[in-house]
Amino acid sequence: MTMPPDEQFPGDDDLTALRVDQFLAHPPAKVWRALTEPELIAQWLMPGDFRLEVGHRYTLAALPRPNTGFSGTVLAEVLAYETERMLKLRWRDAEPGNPADWTITWTLEPEGRGTRLFLVHEGFDPDDPAQLMAHKIMGQGWRSAVLQGLERVLASL
Repeated sequence: MTMPPDEQFPGDDDLTALRVDQFLAHPPAKVWRALTEPELIAQWLMPGDFRLEVGHRYTLAALPRPNTGFSGTVLAEVLAYETERMLKLRWRDAEPGNPADWTITWTLEPEGRGTRLFLVHEGFDPDDPAQLMAHKIMGQGWRSAVLQGLERVLASL
């Protein structure tokens, strides 16, 4: 059963993960491009040297968030993918000793003339106050700024 856009998943009180479900009025091939082409990723997420290859390690650059312990540099790795269906990434903070070690999974499902995009961001430590703050900030960020940026990029393609 598919939920309306921006509606939270049942059990969204899970402090170890974030889940987002968004309908995009664009075909999966177009959404896939925005998720996997480095120049497009830089427009809606963060600049980095992404390459669609399992095991590829790359960095993403963002603004540091001292209140969450985020250094501003994400060490990322492509864990798995199925073209136009799923992309699974590992994100770690570049700061030595930072416990942030997350898995980001994008799943695309064709829906009518568009795509249902699911995001699962896992690995938050609910016993770490900085991770709880990151969970809150990133939950709001994924649902608003990031997906709105993705929509803008898709509209321009």
